[in-house]
Amino acid sequence: MLQRSIQFVGALLTVGLLTSPVTVRASESPVKPVPESQANQHDRSQPSTPSGANQSVQPKTNQSAPLTIPAALAPYLDPGVHPDLRFDPGPVPTDTDSQAVRLEIHLSRRQVVMYRGDVPVKSYAIAIGRPGWETPVGKYEVRQMIKNPTWVHPLEKGVVIPGGDPENPLGRYWIGFWTDGKNWIGFHGTPTPRSVGRASSHGCIRMYNKDVEELFKAVTIGTVVTVVK
Repeated sequence: MLQRSIQFVGALLTVGLLTSPVTVRASESPVKPVPESQANQHDRSQPSTPSGANQSVQPKTNQSAPLTIPAALAPYLDPGVHPDLRFDPGPVPTDTDSQAVRLEIHLSRRQVVMYRGDVPVKSYAIAIGRPGWETPVGKYEVRQMIKNPTWVHPLEKGVVIPGGDPENPLGRYWIGFWTDGKNWIGFHGTPTPRSVGRASSHGCIRMYNKDVEELFKAVTIGTVVTVVK
């Protein structure tokens, strides 16, 4: 009987040891920490996939119809930020030059007429090229616009009058529309207003100073200039 009791007590002690929690101190841990650089190496080269997930999952696609908005809003939206936007067809563009300013020089009338489209807006008195220095007939475009231009004598080398000088033959404004690569012809002011209305220039179109200033503000590079007899 005593022997059986001893065996029973021993069994209880054995069961108690097996079911008691075991605590391991950090200093006693036999596990060596893995360096962070090695632990994250796999993450940098390939995204992690949950266990059991399909390894060949295709990216999601947007099955909904693209958003369509008025074409008038297109200039205000960055397509790089809104790649799915679609725009309604805009109105058929009208002739953008139909209302553009253009100039017609009438040599026989000593006059330049400013048009907006086909509507004459204003005319100005001009001087044109003298015999031997005639203003060339043809269709051209404004290619130069200079305020306070420097004048270089067309015949005498080294004769130069700086821009802004009261005696500058070009006045305060220059609008060039013809060149042969060396010489230029254009609209400009003049310190001798009495020459306006005559054939007195070296091919250029002289104007009263107030008129050429007004013209300078109305035209741009590319404005069409037509010269007719």
